[in-house]
This record gives sequence, C-alpha cells and structure tokens, in this order.
Amino acid sequence: MDRVCVIGAGSSGIAACQVLAERGIAYDCYETGSEVGGNWRYLNDNGMSSAYRSLHINTSRQIMEYASFPMPEDCPVYPSHFHIARYFDSFVDHFGLRTSIAFRTEVVRAEPLPGGKWRVTTRRPDSGETAERVYGAVLVANGHHWKARWPRPSLPGAEEFTGSQTHSHDYRTPEPFADKRVLVLGIGNSACDIAVETSRVSRRTVLAMRRGAHILPKYLFGVPTDHLTGSWLSRAPLSVQEQGLRLLLRLSRGRLEDYGLPTPRHRVLGAHPTISDDLLSRLGHGDLTVRPAPVRLKGDRVTFEDGSEEVIDAIVYCTGYDIAFPFLEDEVIDPSDNDIELYHRVVAPDRPGLYFIGLVQPLGAIMPLAEAQAHWVADLLQGRCALPGPERMRQEAGAYRARLAHRYVTSTRHTIQVDAQAYLRELRTERRRGAARARRGATGR
Repeated sequence: MDRVCVIGAGSSGIAACQVLAERGIAYDCYETGSEVGGNWRYLNDNGMSSAYRSLHINTSRQIMEYASFPMPEDCPVYPSHFHIARYFDSFVDHFGLRTSIAFRTEVVRAEPLPGGKWRVTTRRPDSGETAERVYGAVLVANGHHWKARWPRPSLPGAEEFTGSQTHSHDYRTPEPFADKRVLVLGIGNSACDIAVETSRVSRRTVLAMRRGAHILPKYLFGVPTDHLTGSWLSRAPLSVQEQGLRLLLRLSRGRLEDYGLPTPRHRVLGAHPTISDDLLSRLGHGDLTVRPAPVRLKGDRVTFEDGSEEVIDAIVYCTGYDIAFPFLEDEVIDPSDNDIELYHRVVAPDRPGLYFIGLVQPLGAIMPLAEAQAHWVADLLQGRCALPGPERMRQEAGAYRARLAHRYVTSTRHTIQVDAQAYLRELRTERRRGAARARRGATGR
C-alpha cells in the first residue's frame, strides 16, 4: 500500500493519524505550527488559531472525547482550550504519534497525478526549504475556522470609519476595548462570548444581528444540554425534537423577547445553535444593548436598520469563516461559498485518493466524527470498502444539499452541517454497504 499524506495536526488530523497507525497504514503528517491542537492551541504559532483567552468548548467532554481515548475524569465538564490542548498532547503521546508529524512544515501544493496518486510539495517556513513526495492518498484536515470571512459586500462607509475594525478571529482578550464604545456584529457563539466579555470593560457594548437566534444554555435542569444528542429525543422525528426542545427552553429560559432579543424567524433546530449561559444575564442587567443589523458607517457613527444611530469606537465582526484549501487548485476542489461536493462529507467524487477529515459543522463535537471518518477512509485505503461510481456519489451529495436547504436557514454557515449521532449512523451504514461492494468486486459479481 502506498504511503498516505495527512495535512494538519489539529483535532481531526491527529484522529486520522491514530487510525492510520492503528491500521498499519504508513503516513506522513504535516503541520505548519510547532505543536498539535490546531484551533484549540491558544496563540498557535501556525497563525491560524481563533481561540481567545477565555474560550471554553460548547460541547461537554463526554461528547467531544475520542472513542479511542476518553478524557480524564478530573477534566471539567466544559473544558477550556488549555485543557483541550493538554488532552490532545496526551492523545498524541499515548499513541506514539508525535514522531510521525513534521512540525513547522507547510503543505503548499497537492496535485493529482495519473493513476490516482498525489504529488505533495512542502515548505519549511523557518528556512524556506521545499520538498516533494508522491503519495497514494491525501487526507485534508486543515480545519475550517481559520480564514476570516468579512462582510461581503463591506458596509457602506467602512473605508472611512474612524474607529477600529477587527474580525473575531483576531480577538484574544477584552482589555483593548476598555472604556470604548464597542459594536459586536453577529449572534453566533463567538459573538455572544465577545459581547459579554467586552461589556465588562467597555463604556458601552452593542450587539447587532441580521436575524434572531435561539439561545441555548450549557445546562438544562442540571444536565449538560448536549447530552440530549444521545437521548431518546435525538432519535425522534425532527418535529418531535423541535417541540421537545422548544418546551424545555421556554421552561428554563423564558421568552427571548423579554431580554430584548428579536424573535427568531426559524425553528429551534433550523440553524446551528448559539450556546451561552451569560448573554441573557448581561442583557437582563442592562449591560448590553441589542440593535438590528448595521446598514451604514459614517465617521464614528453607525446607522442600523431601524434608523437608530450609535457612536462607536470599535467594531468586531463575528461573521464566520471561509472554507479554504490554499494547497489545492480550484479545479481540483472549488470551495466557493463554502459549498463543496463530497460523498458523505468526506470523498471527492472525481478525485480518487482525496479525502476530507473533519470538514463538518456538527450539532455535537467534531472529534469523534473525524475519528469515525478516518476509520471509513482506512477501510477504503485497505480495500475493505469500495465506493460507488462518481455519479452515485454526486447524487448523494446533491441529496444532502437538498436536505440542508429544507431544514436550515440559508447561509454559508450551514453548508457542512450535520447532526452528530445521525451522521455517525450514516457512516456506519456506508461502511457496511462499502464492504458489500468490496466483496462483490472481489468475487466478480
């Protein structure tokens, strides 16, 4: 079997390395930074981490841990990035993976060759030294929360705005916003965290959004909310899940309108959830002001959709991320609008040997999903599973897109959305079907 290339040593890349090593598949892993952990390595010297100083994961440790390596019992229920980085270090050291990872080595190009092989070009940022190697497959695990997506088009007057404009990707601590009038644009998890933090040190913090969102607490009646993903409720029809969760939220939280937030126009499970225990409290205390979306900047003033104005010193755009593969040409994979055609979110139908690990946005945690994806890819590499033809793979990808459009708010945020437990079942089913295809191929039937 030909050697395999893994791009990235974040949470998905190290999961792929562990599975490949377990299966006896030779591989090289390339990581631009000097440590594992990717986005969860605070101040990562690969320059791609968006972790801020106070960041905690929004899924409980029981949900995020790898099946092959449970998190320690003394770890908090909702770990910080410091805990998670230590866990990743322990994971890599426990399985002896560190020597297979080439740190401070960037993949600058991966190009398909005849026969399904791949030429991979790497560069050492410290010395500029480059190298090439041919692999039988490439597993892309470079993450999707590192390339900031700014408003497109930019707000009218943005170029003449006299205050500062930053993206949440570059936010680390609230101190630079002390005694300033701050506008936080967005209603996702980062927007809520940043608005809450800056409101404690700023002169005034305004939270603005294009549409409302359902705010979920981290605990419901003393139980981590994401444990619902493994309960009977997650296996019920979507309409029953919606009704059950809506009732639980109404009982535990009340109406969002009573906190000054706009009424969400979508169903509870019609968008990626926003999880915050602190936002509603800060709103209830009057420490945050809510506004609709901004429509114009002029000097130090921001005008909003309702015609109101605010004097603002600093804007933080919490407007998400673009999926990007700088080492792949667009004709190989086109990530425009974050809309990527992949069979079961992993396999490129027309690019043999190209696989994507962790390129999902789950209701749940990515780590166990990346681990399950890696097991499927290992099956394919070892011939235990076989894929259907490209047309069948494209049909599956199209059906997935149609399901997303039916369920979720139209947004680049929801192009790779999955329900964690349902997706794990989907992968298990595909592995069984793929194994049957492989057997039929081996017997000529």
